[in-house]
Amino acid sequence: MAATGIIDEMRRGFSRSTMLMKLVWINIAVFVLLRITAIVCMFAGTPGFLEEVMRQVQLPSHLSTLATRPWTVITYMFSQYDVLHILFNLLWFYWFGTLFRMVSTPRQMLALYIYGGLGGAVMFLLAYNLIPTFAYTHGWLIGSSASVIAIVTATAILMPDFRMHLLFIGSVSLKWIAIATIGLVLIGVTGSNAGGEFAHIGGVIVGAWYGLMMKRGQDITRPLNRLFDMFVNGWHSITSIRLRNKTPESSYKYQSSSASSPSIDDDDRAQLDEILDKIKKSGYAALTPEERKRLFDVSRRMK
Repeated sequence: MAATGIIDEMRRGFSRSTMLMKLVWINIAVFVLLRITAIVCMFAGTPGFLEEVMRQVQLPSHLSTLATRPWTVITYMFSQYDVLHILFNLLWFYWFGTLFRMVSTPRQMLALYIYGGLGGAVMFLLAYNLIPTFAYTHGWLIGSSASVIAIVTATAILMPDFRMHLLFIGSVSLKWIAIATIGLVLIGVTGSNAGGEFAHIGGVIVGAWYGLMMKRGQDITRPLNRLFDMFVNGWHSITSIRLRNKTPESSYKYQSSSASSPSIDDDDRAQLDEILDKIKKSGYAALTPEERKRLFDVSRRMK
């Protein structure tokens, strides 16, 4: 009973979390599962099993191998095994994801996270299958870095003059942080993790695409979110049919991004839309202190 109560409490906490924290917790959960598997395999004397588990979540560079495990295009971007790898990725994601929430919706964050991961996968596969340097090597890609750097790049484009206080450096505009990050990625292409750095470039391209298109009033995440709507609505329709005889008075309807959030009212949403329109036209720096405070307050209450 105690274990069941803990699981139920964790489930409720997850459902109440923001999209940013949901993605963080998913990454942590996969990391913990992989580490527990490693411990079990070590004591059981079966290291080969851990290697096979890792092969089921990592993205392979060979297209023939990928054809036998296509799910790795998605699983790799939620998986980390090294402690420093997950620590750096999630800290970076949390810092910039908090700012990203000010100018975008939770659904856009989820879609851009996935887009960034897919962009990283495409660049990784192109590098290993087209560049002669990788002709006789077999690489494996794991980690949320491409997804995270897509969020970083998009945030820097949407809020270029927003300043962050960095330890030992002081106040720095987001655009310079993003430029430095991209510079390190390009330098890393010639290093030992060249394949992974190509994936980072894919994330940068996707993030820049999203940010520039949003400034023009176009949302590239809309097709993916429509696909999410279709699947979720279909699932709710199936479950409502199964439960109709038991709960005839109940109805199940998916609430899309156009529906009102329970945590904000119509006035909040109208003001938020006006502020976002101003950011698209003139940038974040054009906001007054009152508008910035309002934007932060409303975005914090949105799930």
